[in-house]
Amino acid sequence: MLTKKPSKLFQAGIAGIGSAVPERVMTNADWAKLVDTSDEWIRTRTGIEERRICDANTAASDLAFLAAQRALQDARLAPEEIELIVVATTTPDYPVFPSVAALLQNRLGCAQAGGFDLSAACSGFGYSFYTAAQFIENGEFQKVLLVCVDTLSKNMDHTDRNVCVLFGDGASALVLTRAEAGYGHLASIIGLRGSGANELIIKSGGSRAPLTEANFSSKDRFIYMDGKAVFKFAVQIMGEATEQAIHKAGFTSKDIDFFVPHQANTRIIDAAMKRLDFAPEKVIVNIQKYGNTSSASIPLALDEAYRAGKIKKGALIATCGFGAGLSWTANVLRWSK
Repeated sequence: MLTKKPSKLFQAGIAGIGSAVPERVMTNADWAKLVDTSDEWIRTRTGIEERRICDANTAASDLAFLAAQRALQDARLAPEEIELIVVATTTPDYPVFPSVAALLQNRLGCAQAGGFDLSAACSGFGYSFYTAAQFIENGEFQKVLLVCVDTLSKNMDHTDRNVCVLFGDGASALVLTRAEAGYGHLASIIGLRGSGANELIIKSGGSRAPLTEANFSSKDRFIYMDGKAVFKFAVQIMGEATEQAIHKAGFTSKDIDFFVPHQANTRIIDAAMKRLDFAPEKVIVNIQKYGNTSSASIPLALDEAYRAGKIKKGALIATCGFGAGLSWTANVLRWSK
């Protein structure tokens, strides 16, 4: 676990935010027609009621583009002002290269921007936010576009009821710029437990097991999850990592105005709330509408809460996510918009 607090020349704050989800809504009742499940079974175990699913012609960069446009508009910046693009995704348009960042740079018209993709699965927001913020904090750049996007519906076995009902597709984008002292990114925690790598994995399609004619029909090319193991890990790490990030920022849980957890399972969120002693009104949850959108889930919830007028300038916010790796991350920021 990395907990050393780096020195900062500047503060990195959110100047713009925007999201995009596919038009197609797939309800629990829709899944119940395809696999042995029910609306009650899904809702009581996960809290999910519906999710958005991409059509065959929509790729990660398409959702990323829409979210980025909205974030740039919210920040009142032109694409050519962006100096760096960071994309958190595990479902890029192409399996090896080019990056989604490259596709996005060209499509948006961010001609002067460099960029790269970062892969941290459902921990993608926290890892990428921490990474992008440091480019501003060390004085290297002043305007960074961060996009979190995943289309995990394209990597699911649609006959596996333990996985297929969990995930939805979505994207959210943030424009990070210099913020006034005491605002923006305040602290981050990142961690990794590689011994659990096989508990949440897509086994085929990489250099370990390239896709071949022989194994293409195997279910190893889809998401495999040991649900019990991941649940146990998440319940323990969500509260623990959030506490560490809050402490690192110099606060206590009582100081936090809003907690925005990774939207994976309401029972996991409830366990974190109990450990942190957060009242329900402090916790932002939208899993019922979108399911688990992986790296996009936290910023998508942030965007909705901001646009609903719930989050206002000065709000102290803690976020926490977990995912494949097994990985985790927590962040503390003071809303600067």
